[in-house]
Amino acid sequence: MFKNLTKRMSKGDVIFEIVVCFFLGVIAISILYPLIYVVSASFSDAMSVTSGKMILWPVDLTLENYKEVFKNQNIILGFRNSFIILFAGTAVNMVMTVLAAYPLSRRDLWGKGVILKLITFTMFFGGGLIPTYLLISKYLGLMNNWLALILPGAISVYNMIIMRTYFMNSIPYELQEAAEIDGCTPMGTLLRVMLPLSGPVLAVIALYYGVGHWNSYFNALLYINNEKLAPLQLYLRKVLTLNNAQSLMTMGSDEMARQAMRAETIKYSVIVVSSIPMLIIYPFVQRFFVKGVMIGAVKG
Repeated sequence: MFKNLTKRMSKGDVIFEIVVCFFLGVIAISILYPLIYVVSASFSDAMSVTSGKMILWPVDLTLENYKEVFKNQNIILGFRNSFIILFAGTAVNMVMTVLAAYPLSRRDLWGKGVILKLITFTMFFGGGLIPTYLLISKYLGLMNNWLALILPGAISVYNMIIMRTYFMNSIPYELQEAAEIDGCTPMGTLLRVMLPLSGPVLAVIALYYGVGHWNSYFNALLYINNEKLAPLQLYLRKVLTLNNAQSLMTMGSDEMARQAMRAETIKYSVIVVSSIPMLIIYPFVQRFFVKGVMIGAVKG
């Protein structure tokens, strides 16, 4: 099959395919190598990693790095806090996005063009960091409160527009009219007709919001001073940027010589541990993802 395909291709096409494959291969290697290296280093002995003995695959396999990670209560507490913020924040995001996207997708909403322009305006202009900080900390009193991580980003205009486009282009408006004839209210139409037919877009938007909450640390850095309320990513930032990996280890004085080396490998273990939840969730929504990325495409 490939020989016949090559015969039908011109010399220029063959050269183009070779160049494209080469660059894609280089990009794939540049992406995969750091990922494989981090995972391998997390399972390798500290001496092997710091001495450069480990290049790609694990050397002197050990689980000591992960044992040290889970000995630290801040990691467990950070996981708990991050999951609470993830599920609560994503739930708020989805409710707000659906309640904004559905009315804007209906033909009978008066003034929806003006409303959409006002909403879109917020994508390009904002109050800025200092006014937002003053609003949340002083006037709303949300310092050391998880709501400070959820409410400011309760809705993404970009995601709302994606969902609105899906409602308009993928679900026939005649279904809404039929529901109204059968006595459905607008809210009933949303719950009984629109949402059951919107599985792909709901899954994709929920994934976008969930990944955003899980990876976010900047708002927590601003508004969370209590370590008991800090998400996992905030603690991970401290480990990676402030060289706090030493605080993960409970060593005696006879092991202090290996502390710096083990600190580096523990960093890799923390990175892997913090990435696992998203890697577990993604396969469950992957089948919707292919449909979701095509939302808004031009239809013939």
